[in-house]
Amino acid sequence: MGTGLGQDDSLDYTLETIINHCIKCGLCQKECEFLRRYGTPKEIAETYSQDDANCQTIPFECSLCCLCAAVCPKEINPADMFLQMRRNAAKQKDDITKKYSGILGYEKRGTSKLYTWYSLPENCNAVFFPGCTLPGTRPKTTLKIFYYLKEHISALGIVLDCCTKPSHDLGRDSYFHDMFGEMKNFLLQHGVTTVFVACPNCFKVFTKYGGDLQVQTVYEYMADKGMPPTKIIDQTVTVHDPCSLRFETTTHNAIRQLIERQGIHVNEMVHSKGKTLCCGEGGSVSCVSPELSTRWATSRKQESNGNRVITYCAGCANQLGKHMPTLHILDLMFQAEAAIHGKIKVSQAPITYINRLRLKRHFKKNMQRSVVRERVFQVEENNAKGKNILKIFILLIIIAGIIAFRMTGALQYLEKDTLRNMIEGYGMLAPFIYMLIYAIAPSLFMPGLPITLAGGILFGAFWGVVYSITGATVGACVAFLVSRYLARDWVASKLRSPGWQRLDNGVERHGWKVVAFTRLVPLFPFNLLNYAFGLTKIKFIHYAVTTFITMLPACIAFIVFSSSLLDVLNGKISLKFIAGVFLIILVSLIPFFYKRYKERKKTEPFPPARWFDRI
Repeated sequence: MGTGLGQDDSLDYTLETIINHCIKCGLCQKECEFLRRYGTPKEIAETYSQDDANCQTIPFECSLCCLCAAVCPKEINPADMFLQMRRNAAKQKDDITKKYSGILGYEKRGTSKLYTWYSLPENCNAVFFPGCTLPGTRPKTTLKIFYYLKEHISALGIVLDCCTKPSHDLGRDSYFHDMFGEMKNFLLQHGVTTVFVACPNCFKVFTKYGGDLQVQTVYEYMADKGMPPTKIIDQTVTVHDPCSLRFETTTHNAIRQLIERQGIHVNEMVHSKGKTLCCGEGGSVSCVSPELSTRWATSRKQESNGNRVITYCAGCANQLGKHMPTLHILDLMFQAEAAIHGKIKVSQAPITYINRLRLKRHFKKNMQRSVVRERVFQVEENNAKGKNILKIFILLIIIAGIIAFRMTGALQYLEKDTLRNMIEGYGMLAPFIYMLIYAIAPSLFMPGLPITLAGGILFGAFWGVVYSITGATVGACVAFLVSRYLARDWVASKLRSPGWQRLDNGVERHGWKVVAFTRLVPLFPFNLLNYAFGLTKIKFIHYAVTTFITMLPACIAFIVFSSSLLDVLNGKISLKFIAGVFLIILVSLIPFFYKRYKERKKTEPFPPARWFDRI
């Protein structure tokens, strides 16, 4: 046996179990591409060593589909061993999951405040949990399922979130339990007892780790309650059972009932139900061994024998759809004829992210609820140290750029006259150079007014506004992102006064309205304000849009004014110049009117909630 087993008692116990009970009969190898490559479970357990780098990577090529357990005459589950090995590898190496940045990023977005939404009505004890992939690829179908369930369960809630199974399967055990545990506890604390799922992976997670939460697939519920009658379709299909539900006989039967009620005949594959094959995406194997992933998908294509494949996992549908005609069972239930004739519209990234946001907006707007939340709970990653080093490196580059910018005398190029002479020689590139300079200036704490005035002189009133507001907004956003993701500590050290604390508190209470207020009423330095907002909880999109809109009046005023300056120098007073002066006066009077309002109401530096409510 390999060395170092005692450092992980659970892995040690699993290895001993496999070694003592596996009889090397070869049945699992006959079924599994992975085991044919690396040997029987007993051979792998006997040669395992956590000090061997190869032993640490091998388990990540197992799809964790549990077909080995389904065919084992000794009723052992080698997939448990490979999962334990993954967990051990994740503990030993912080960088073990670098190859999985795509799927982990997808998972992290799924648990973020932007994409999550919990809406629980009065007396809610059941929720629909559609998962990640189905809402993105089939948002309308997701809505149809919800409202179908709601016809039978009036107090049904909705939870848009991610079960974090990718982290579970990649061995990120602590992260998974923290994230899923927080969600589970929230639901239990608010009286939820039943979770309806459409995703097999979510079913597996909730079943194993949901505690007192009861979980049921929507397919069993639909088979029991019935579906509205549809036109009988004389077709023959085959069914791909997701490996996550390998041992769920009730679900297998429900799927076939739903299909056959449509008048469709099911021609079973050689490997189906409890003996099903993985589609090729299980355990995120495609990230490290795409050839194994492709072989599994190819095996499914061969067994389908040319029949259209029906599955009930959106992930399986995406994977198998690359190799053969594949439908999701819900496509068939709600759009039978279109599905059979291949006219179902299935979204792909990045549209899937837009669909999830639209779905969230629909529930926020149309659903009555007593409890709502967007998930803000996050867990610190183990590789935070590496990320901090990268942040420091980027900051050093920024600082070096600022120093070089000043020492080389490049600051003179931001002076109005010099800027005009330099840019005019670039022809069609001039707007892009101008916007680039404007985008850089706020991050380097350079004054924006001279650049704005130059924009009107160089490009005229209309295009001057377009280029100036674009550059200024990009510059403000760059400073915001630097503060939020790269220089939090440095910016925080600059913002310790009570005024800045009130700004932070104001944003927490009123969000984008404080951004609008501080842009229109310049209580704080503009450039430092950009960085300050990066430390608050405001959403980036709210900050960017509000910044653009509220900077626009001043930008228009100064551009219209400066676009007529050359005429003034030549002794001509144009209507454009008069309009520019008038607009500047109006913009300049905003703080005066606010001061009068403040004196009359005796308010604090930020207006009361009712003031914001009128914006």
